Amino acid sequence: MNFDQQLNNLLEKNYPKLADLAEPDFLSLIEPLRKAANNIVGDEDYKEGHLPFVIVVSDALIPAEKMMSVVNRNGVAGVTVLRPHASGNFHTVQDVALPSAKAYLLVGIDRGKDNINLPPNEAMTLIKKANRSPLTIAEGIAIITQYPDFLMKNNCFSLLASRTGADQRVPAIWINSKKEPNLGWCWDGNPHTWLGSASCKDRILG
Repeated sequence: MNFDQQLNNLLEKNYPKLADLAEPDFLSLIEPLRKAANNIVGDEDYKEGHLPFVIVVSDALIPAEKMMSVVNRNGVAGVTVLRPHASGNFHTVQDVALPSAKAYLLVGIDRGKDNINLPPNEAMTLIKKANRSPLTIAEGIAIITQYPDFLMKNNCFSLLASRTGADQRVPAIWINSKKEPNLGWCWDGNPHTWLGSASCKDRILG
């Protein structure tokens, strides 16, 4: 999907309303990313789990639960089940620097095919050795908002850059028994045969 396709998708999902913004004000946050997005090259590879870029809207602008509710995969809406937490209890880990803007581009996305069935703690070590960055909750939602079929039953993904700082819970997005895209959590020491840990090459502004 190119920049315009992703932007139109956000508008169709009523992101301005979710952000409590007039559409022109919402567009003023996204449009500065256009030039940089148009200069990004790369192919979409669902099998290997690679994407060139996605537009990320910060969960400081729209709560993760609201963004997750408008995800649609095969006609099924996304859900959030983070009990005993809410998404606001998760914060970006200290060694991951996010752009200060309310919207930015996530670049060089890898779903985590090579670290499936590794505990998140071990996957984090591999991601750092590769000079890549783990993803946040908002970034994971951004991916499946634009590419819902990128979330595959045999390769869902953890979001290691968001933690509560108070326990061992790691957020992840998977397909639950009702076939819903599900934002939930797993323990940081537990491996799952269907769960990798996603990462990116960079985060950029316009």
